[in-house]
Amino acid sequence: QLQLVESGGGLVQPGGSLRLSCAASGFIVDDYVIGWFRQAPGKEREGLSCISSRNESTYYADSVKGRFTISRDTAKNTGYLQMNSLKPEDTAEYYCAARAPWYFDCSPDVIEYIYWGQGTQVTVSS
Repeated sequence: QLQLVESGGGLVQPGGSLRLSCAASGFIVDDYVIGWFRQAPGKEREGLSCISSRNESTYYADSVKGRFTISRDTAKNTGYLQMNSLKPEDTAEYYCAARAPWYFDCSPDVIEYIYWGQGTQVTVSS
C-alpha cells in the first residue's frame, strides 16, 4: 500500500526555518513526481514546489521561490521541503503528494496528484 507521511511542522517565529519530511512507503520516492502543497483556512490548496522523477528538475511557486528548497533522500526514501525566511502568511497545513508513476514531469496542480499525506501544520507567529 502506497503511503506518504509528513512530519516536521510546528510553531516558528517569523524569519525562522523548518524542514518538512515526507516519508514514503510502498513505493520508491525517486520513481515518482513529488509535490508539496499548502492550504490555509478558507483558501484553496496551493502548489508550492515539486521535483520530477527523471531529471530532478524542480518547480517553485513565486510565493516561495528563493526561500523554500525541495529535495529527496534515496536512502531514506523520503522527500523534504526546507523552508527558510518564514513569514506569517506561510501559516497553513502542508501536504506532500505523488503523481501516478507514468508521469515524469512536475506540475503545481492539485488535480495531477493522486497520493496524499495527512498533512502537517506550520504556524509562523511571534
